Amino acid sequence: GAEGSTLMSYFSKNQIRALMPKITFSTLRDLQCPVLQSNDLQGKPEESCSIEEVFEWLGAVLNQVSLDNKSSSFLSTYCCPEPSTVVEKAFLCTITGFIIPEKIIQLLEQLCCYFSEPKLAYWLTLTVHGFADSPVSWRESEHGFHKGGENLYNFVIFRNLDYWLHMAVGAHDDCPP
Repeated sequence: GAEGSTLMSYFSKNQIRALMPKITFSTLRDLQCPVLQSNDLQGKPEESCSIEEVFEWLGAVLNQVSLDNKSSSFLSTYCCPEPSTVVEKAFLCTITGFIIPEKIIQLLEQLCCYFSEPKLAYWLTLTVHGFADSPVSWRESEHGFHKGGENLYNFVIFRNLDYWLHMAVGAHDDCPP
């Protein structure tokens, strides 16, 4: 109606345009991956890794940190937690942009459908990062981005459709409901 045309007129006069999310795909070869058991969040020595270890490893993978534990000009090194296994091919899809919660739910549902046919993968993951200065917050508190900015959550979905949900919020933010 009239309100819609007024809004469109405002956007076009001020040279504001909609941007589509940017999607990139990459294949990671011979990736050292932690061994996970859906029913064991804490992990067991020699059997499986904990959710904290997986979360840290995933951060390294997503940020393209070398996992070979070789020191170079850096003070620290990182390697995949044990026990681990080498995966010949892992696919990484990154979507950058403003994505509404309904689209994230739709993507999560599509990822769950991945296991409807027999697959070699035992688990997959979906990580959602909010912008550090996002005005969105949990509950009634203002997002404390001036003091930290952590704002993300991660699903690890298993073949049997069990899942782990790991959330990271800043020290000055309320925890999600």
